[in-house]
Amino acid sequence: MSDHKQARLLAAAFLALAIAGPADRAFAQQPQASPPQQTLNDVLSFLLTNQSVQTGDLVKDLAAAAATRDTISRALLVDLATTPLGTSSGGFTYQFNPSLGTLERRSSTFGPFFVERALGAGSNRLSLGFGFQYSRFDTLDGNNLRNGQFVTTANQFRDEPAPFDVDSLTLQVQSSSAVVSARYGITGRLDVGAVVPFVSLQLDGQRVNTYRGTSVVQAVASATRMGFGDVGVQAKYQALGDAGSGFAIAADIRLPTGRSEDLLGAGKASIGTLVIGSFESGPLAVHVNGGYSMGGISDEVKFAAAAAIAATPHLTVDGELLGRRLLDVGRITQVAFANPALAGVDTYRLLPSGGATMPILGAAGVKWNLADTWVLDAHVLFPIVTDGLTAQITPVLALERSFGK
Repeated sequence: MSDHKQARLLAAAFLALAIAGPADRAFAQQPQASPPQQTLNDVLSFLLTNQSVQTGDLVKDLAAAAATRDTISRALLVDLATTPLGTSSGGFTYQFNPSLGTLERRSSTFGPFFVERALGAGSNRLSLGFGFQYSRFDTLDGNNLRNGQFVTTANQFRDEPAPFDVDSLTLQVQSSSAVVSARYGITGRLDVGAVVPFVSLQLDGQRVNTYRGTSVVQAVASATRMGFGDVGVQAKYQALGDAGSGFAIAADIRLPTGRSEDLLGAGKASIGTLVIGSFESGPLAVHVNGGYSMGGISDEVKFAAAAAIAATPHLTVDGELLGRRLLDVGRITQVAFANPALAGVDTYRLLPSGGATMPILGAAGVKWNLADTWVLDAHVLFPIVTDGLTAQITPVLALERSFGK
């Protein structure tokens, strides 16, 4: 190494330590632990704002860390507070056939699981369901959260290929949701329903500083929170058609019943509308949805499609596409600034970008008639577009029963 570069590195180290003060952050031996009884938002703040890379601008550091925390929180809330929770109509729906004087099924399939179909529950018919889904989140806007390479802050000489001082974050986030749903047909065309989720969220994180190849754990945090998520209420009206094919409109409200400070709910209500089209011929059914919602975490445009086939009278197989365009949730990007204290050094910070994100999920699974009007649903969700917070696979199991014929 040249004398000039050695002198520059010594100067950089001296200035960094001078900024850091008497606490030698690069060589701390004991990681700091987050205080107990904090909210999950506080835990994220601790991991992101208790940084060790010194940039010479504390105000911008705190602002960037807070913006990153808010973006990660919104990404979590998008998944938890607005996650797909299943459709409104039960697997079995009936109508009276006056020519035969008997009741008959209105559809040969049990319907999709996440995408809405135009067909309602049926007059005076009640459907109850219980479901469970589990997610282990792996990436945020394409950045791996679990392998320790999610860089939050870094300093780099402009003539070197890699940063010499890096703060990286590891986050392990897991959520489990138990969902109780009910749907009642007021008439043959109008039904109402509600969905009540109970959410368990676990977050484990650590921040590591790497200075010239030497890595030291700087901070660790862990928290688990449980509670009710945001309750959903919906009304749906079948405007055209009287069997598996037709058009319907729906309105839904998400109530802010989950604690937003623990990332269990959005913190404010949202209201949305949905247009639903369905076509069914024999054992095959196709459904498309389009809608818009306001409030909550973000205004959003919704679009979805599903194809279902009745493989047997007791088994429906379906594949689904679920998309949303979130208008107020930007992506996280790494932005470079000239370091005000170190000549020839750029500082990299995470900041949310403007614009919209568009997470798209795929789903595949089966609905199986166990006995009578009991239907078992088994599906998996998987990301197609990795905007926002994503899990590789989210398994979903549900059991529902329809009452009244």
